[in-house]
Amino acid sequence: MVRIYVRHKVANYAAWRKGYDDFESERRPMGVTGHAVYQSVDDPNDVTVWHDFATVEKARAFVGSQRLKDAMAKSGVQSTPEIWFVTGTARTGAKRRKPQRRKAAKTRRRKPAKKGAGRR
Repeated sequence: MVRIYVRHKVANYAAWRKGYDDFESERRPMGVTGHAVYQSVDDPNDVTVWHDFATVEKARAFVGSQRLKDAMAKSGVQSTPEIWFVTGTARTGAKRRKPQRRKAAKTRRRKPAKKGAGRR
């Protein structure tokens, strides 16, 4: 799997998002298998997106596509996009623990009291 990150400024997030969503029908046939959108906490018009691809060739073809460039211009992308390509590696950090089964609580079975026991 190859993931690309794209960061750019847009004129208006709402207008850009409409254009991004409208381009969904184009993304899938161009090899996109997953995607997400993020906004900067300091500037909602500073947008970062990621897209997943099966191969680096599909990712590069997507980035170089004239259809993508036209869609970006139409939706209000103002800055030259910053684009980088990454690939997954082994997980690092804390090990994931296997979920532990809960043992059923043991209930203590009381013996029935003998008649007359405890009474004086």
